[in-house]
Amino acid sequence: MTRRPNAAVWLCTAAGLLAYLVLPWYAIQDTSWYEALPQVFSAGDAANGVLQALRQGRPWLLLGLAGLGLCAIGACLRPGRAQGRWLLAGGLVGALVLALAGFSIGARGWSIAAFNNAFGELAVNQFGIGAGGFVAVAALILLAAFGLARLGFFRGDLFVSGAVVGCAVLMLLFIAYPVGKALAGAFFNEDGQWSVQAFADRIFTARIWGLGCLRGGAACGVAWNTLLLALFTAAGTTFLGTLMALMAERGSKRWQGPLRVIALLPIITPPFVVGLGLILLFGRAGVVNQALEAWFGVPATRWFYGLPGILTAQLFAFTPIAFMIMRGVVQGIAPSLEEAAQMLRADRRRTFFTVTLPLLKPGLANAFLVGFIESIADFGNPVVVGGQYSVLSTDIFFAIVGAQYDQGRAASLAWVLTLFALAVFALQRRVLGKRSFTTVSGKGDAGIPMPLPDGVRRTTYAIALPWILFTVVVYLFAFAGGFVQTWGRDYSLTLNHFRTAFSLEWGQFGLVWAGTAWNSLWTTLKLAGISAPITAAVGLLIAWLLARNEFKGQGAFEFAALLAFAIPGTVLGVSYILAFNVPPLELTGTGLIIVLCFMFRNLPVGVRAGTAAFKQLDRSLDEASLMLRASTAQTLFKVVLPLLKPALVAALVYSFVRAMTTVSAVIFLVTAENELATTYIIGRVGNGDYGVALAYCTVLIVLMSAAIALIQLLVGERKLGRRRAPAHQGHHKMEQLA
Repeated sequence: MTRRPNAAVWLCTAAGLLAYLVLPWYAIQDTSWYEALPQVFSAGDAANGVLQALRQGRPWLLLGLAGLGLCAIGACLRPGRAQGRWLLAGGLVGALVLALAGFSIGARGWSIAAFNNAFGELAVNQFGIGAGGFVAVAALILLAAFGLARLGFFRGDLFVSGAVVGCAVLMLLFIAYPVGKALAGAFFNEDGQWSVQAFADRIFTARIWGLGCLRGGAACGVAWNTLLLALFTAAGTTFLGTLMALMAERGSKRWQGPLRVIALLPIITPPFVVGLGLILLFGRAGVVNQALEAWFGVPATRWFYGLPGILTAQLFAFTPIAFMIMRGVVQGIAPSLEEAAQMLRADRRRTFFTVTLPLLKPGLANAFLVGFIESIADFGNPVVVGGQYSVLSTDIFFAIVGAQYDQGRAASLAWVLTLFALAVFALQRRVLGKRSFTTVSGKGDAGIPMPLPDGVRRTTYAIALPWILFTVVVYLFAFAGGFVQTWGRDYSLTLNHFRTAFSLEWGQFGLVWAGTAWNSLWTTLKLAGISAPITAAVGLLIAWLLARNEFKGQGAFEFAALLAFAIPGTVLGVSYILAFNVPPLELTGTGLIIVLCFMFRNLPVGVRAGTAAFKQLDRSLDEASLMLRASTAQTLFKVVLPLLKPALVAALVYSFVRAMTTVSAVIFLVTAENELATTYIIGRVGNGDYGVALAYCTVLIVLMSAAIALIQLLVGERKLGRRRAPAHQGHHKMEQLA
């Protein structure tokens, strides 16, 4: 029991009341909330919530204030079911009324046509929600969650209840709502009428489900193409990522540093650069085809374009994600379990396959799931090297931006992607089931990690080292492109491309950022720097809620956290425009909508990495902390979080670099004021200025490498108190157990 059991209730109630009084209720175009603060007590658009309700004809806002009043009454009571009823009633009524009013009343009156017919034209309108409205609604939602806890839900824990309800509302608002709005387009016919038949006609077509390739036809449907590619990619990335993780954690120490750097290079590169490097290697005029023709007389063909090219590019791009997930899992395996098996006279090979490998199952399943969903949602690689091999993501893109502009067809294809993601999610849960994979407990564990068996070590090196060499070759091509005059014609060395993008000059008033790329670089760094820690924090919080708590709807809650990966970035970007271009959330054209897109697009990796790590932490750690009268929040931040450093690094690194390099999700969201690095590069590529584009990519790679090193330095390594083998021991002997 805490000394002030109602402190959180009073804090949220006070925050909601202050939001009504001292903050502008609505967002004012071209004016930030802090610039509008001097006008909150005026009669203008920046007035506070009370003045908006009493003087500007918006009485529905008073119902939110009434809800806060009910919560204030509840805050005066002792913790219990009576207080819970007051808090739930006040918070739920206030939040629902404000939300319904926000979605039904827009900038031109009623937002729903049926309301115009039923109630007539509305005399007043409503702008997008501002700082005051946001804080008030958030306070009411938390107060309703506290009410649920007081009524006995979530074991009476205010923190858990607030976290579950808060995260659920965020995912509902920024994932389910925009995606649902986009997917609903599949059910409207060409006349704009709701029709299930229109959905069926779009879904069940030979273009999607055809099996012509099995009967000697040209190709199979895009659904089968996507499924085949995703299965190959998920299996390949999980296999390669596991080998790299074993090599980094259980192999020779001299490989660890270079391996961690090289394995992460593909993830910090814009996707079209990887495609360009692969084309320069394997394209019709690439180095490999030219060498085969010169040495063996094999005529150059376009064999690389299609399934081989997309699969290679996706393996190249997504293996680092599996590596980051699996590295944390390999680190978490308790050496004492392996030592116990060897004490029972099992050799290293048998110990590896019967003890070590089964304990990797949570990480393997999570890495496979992330690889599968990344593959089906990937857009850049199929566009660059796909050739005639069509997949769902590219078909959706061309349905939206092509001459046909068929939003209904794009929505129907997105439905197929969502069903694929749901199916693999269910399969993963069936494989893992309720089995325990706990390896880090509250007991002492000072064992020495077992060296890899000789056969496993040789296989790991034989596969991982050539793949790393291949990575180096592709990056040499990508780096070289920014330092030559014109690729393919004039290979003379030059720095002109870097000067064009990043030149600095001294002007009349001091230093001038004269390069054309500076504006996009600073904007990208700012937005990615804001989104990355928020994404990692929310992702790990959701993982903790899923791994350490049980509540109704937990499966739907977990799938909602993964839903953003199942939707192609292009569709997510378009859905954000459709959902947030009108009140109550007018975000289009702002930097905030890009931050939100970054955040919820990259959220699943933090969730999956955290889930895999939590499955290895014994609940006794949490229980011991709680038994010592620490609160749930203290237990999370002081006991659990320090043991999640690999997952935290994975979430931070992935969130930051994907925000820096993403293309499809934000291509429709950027403006002249908020231009990003990737859109600048695409513009240069479109103009044929490949040198500047590749020079910019080189700078991005260097910057993100420094950012990754900084993140790892700040977060640090997880300390599990394990001994190190003596330097002279080698791979074939282990220190004798005491």
